[in-house]
Parts: sequence; structure tokens; C-alpha cells
Amino acid sequence: MFRTILVAIDVAELDLAKLALENALALAEQSGGALRLVNVQQLLPATYMDYIPAEFDEEQRQEAESKLKQLAANLRFPQERVSYIVRTGGIYPEILAEADDWGADLIVLGSHRPAMATYLLGSNAKTVVRHAKCSVLVIRQ
Repeated sequence: MFRTILVAIDVAELDLAKLALENALALAEQSGGALRLVNVQQLLPATYMDYIPAEFDEEQRQEAESKLKQLAANLRFPQERVSYIVRTGGIYPEILAEADDWGADLIVLGSHRPAMATYLLGSNAKTVVRHAKCSVLVIRQ
């Protein structure tokens, strides 16, 4: 059974994130495991820096952290077995790094159904599956 379950949460798409979280929660309940919610805030391109306020990145991080805290608090799950973190950088490298740092034995993430753009450009879910050192469960919408 999985004991340390990392759940990737996109706070901009909470419906998809909640599906992933429901499945991770069921697995954690069965195993008596722990959940860690992770959100990744992407870096803005340098060309935008002249057009956004200096505190934009910090405000985005705080908003994401607040949403993760609320999600964690609303779970019917022992709060001492739930944690959350906001990381900054590329989505799949940060998810993989957090899985390694935390010692996750399962990564759960939501994914949209494949579209032509996904086949041409690739997707974060595909890359996480390909490069993860642990098991990955992809939840489709």
C-alpha cells in the first residue's frame, strides 16, 4: 500500500484537482498513509516584469497557499497526516522534486483528456509519469 501520497493541485482548476484528491484520500485512508498537497507556481517570463507589480509573485504564492490550506482543512482526514507546499518553477520538475524531497511512494494528479495540442506539445502528466521514481496515478476528468 501507498503510505506517502503526493497530490498535485492546480488551484486554477479545482474541479480536476478535487477528483485527484478524492482518489488519493481513499488510498490514504486504506493504508493509514499521509497526504501532501503540492501546487507549483510558474515563473513569469522576464518580458512581463515591466508590466506587473513587484509583489505579484508573492501574492500568487500566498493565494495558492491559502487555497491549499482550505482544501486540507476541509478534508475528512486526520489533519496531522495532511501537509501542503507551494513550489515555484516548472510544473513537472517541481512535482518530481517534491516527490523526491518528501519521499512519496505515489504521485496523484489530474489530467485533461488528450487533445491534438497535447500530442504535439506534450503534457505535464505525461512527463511526470515518464520520469517519476515512484508510482503515478493519473485521474482523468
